[in-house]
Amino acid sequence: MPGCHPRASSFVFKTRKSGIPLKSLKMFNNNYYVYITTNKKDGVLYIGVTNNLEGRISEHKERMYKGFTYKYGLDKLVYYEIYNDIKEAIEREKQLKKWNRDWKIKLIEEENPNWNDLFATF
Repeated sequence: MPGCHPRASSFVFKTRKSGIPLKSLKMFNNNYYVYITTNKKDGVLYIGVTNNLEGRISEHKERMYKGFTYKYGLDKLVYYEIYNDIKEAIEREKQLKKWNRDWKIKLIEEENPNWNDLFATF
């Protein structure tokens, strides 16, 4: 179940609910982001990992690379987590990819019930 998973030791926080604007995080080094994008509420989901969330989501929005996100127009950032350790971020990405769809939706809706595009808040 989504509520039962252990948090990684370097997990910083999940979304802007923490009160720290994403722009403020740019001053920190070595942040890694596990993120979920979609094309609409309850639409297709994509889970990825990056060390530059703003740049990576911009790439999704500009449809720079052909592939899964391009094919389905997955350019709406609906969830992200921040880690200090790339290995832990990759492990979390793999964990989320194994989750069933209902767990992923619950995770998104706990932090972002309206499925707002969090990129718009940068």
